[in-house]
Amino acid sequence: MPSALINVPARAKRGEIIEIKTLMSHIMETGYRHIASGEVVPRDIITSFTCRYNGAEIFRADLYPAISANPFITFFTTVTESGKFEFEWIGDRGFSETASASILVE
Repeated sequence: MPSALINVPARAKRGEIIEIKTLMSHIMETGYRHIASGEVVPRDIITSFTCRYNGAEIFRADLYPAISANPFITFFTTVTESGKFEFEWIGDRGFSETASASILVE
């Protein structure tokens, strides 16, 4: 079962640049591997990651088969007000996972 680990500071000062770290538990099967009988293992990867801050998209990444299992994504943003970060991962075979974290801006 997929699960997300999110690291967002609980507090920050207005205008501060913060680092956000995410890790999604996922096998990320490339679709290039074969089993002993010669059959191809179907591709099963996360294809996109999006982060929204108070509803506005602030970061997006498209992912491809070369990305490792359990993709770790880190990025920076400037915080201007207290609110909520919403994270979304979308992938093959109907995969969809969301998570959120709040921040208090002083």
